[in-house]
Amino acid sequence: MRKEYEGVAIECVQGNITAQPDIAAIVNAANAQLLRGGGVAGAIHRAAGPGLEQECRPLAPIKTGEAVITGGHNLPNRYVIHCLGPVYGTDKPEAVLLGNCYRNALKLVSQKEIDSVAFPAISAGIFGYPLAEAAEVAIKTVMEEVAVSKPQNLKTVRFVLFGPRDLQVFEETMSRLMPDK
Repeated sequence: MRKEYEGVAIECVQGNITAQPDIAAIVNAANAQLLRGGGVAGAIHRAAGPGLEQECRPLAPIKTGEAVITGGHNLPNRYVIHCLGPVYGTDKPEAVLLGNCYRNALKLVSQKEIDSVAFPAISAGIFGYPLAEAAEVAIKTVMEEVAVSKPQNLKTVRFVLFGPRDLQVFEETMSRLMPDK
């Protein structure tokens, strides 16, 4: 699914975040130490190679909701933006902290004049954030940031969802929040 919002294409696709060659920056659902982990972080670190972990070391630790940027190394993307999402039920207030991940990532996109960014469903895996709530926060925050900050270079925001259920939930949320005119 693809919709235009304030001059930016917002997309939902099913796929692998490390296989988005047409996107300048991908977002890592990172751990505080920015190390290889499971899920998205493990996949990104494996695909990027050991240089990514070396570049991440001096940037760690990061706090929940923060974002830092590195090069893409062996990925087809120029940049990786690392965000630490909240652990659901532990890090409070969850929605604010999750929104900060998307907000802070988009600030880095703007600062670096990046034209395209791909996000996973931050915190919706091992961190236990309910998928429908995570989709709501993600899409609303991206819409708010695009409307308020009017990023000059940004042309595409893509949500890359791992499974068909994740894709369906994000598409339903996007359809509700961005109805066709």
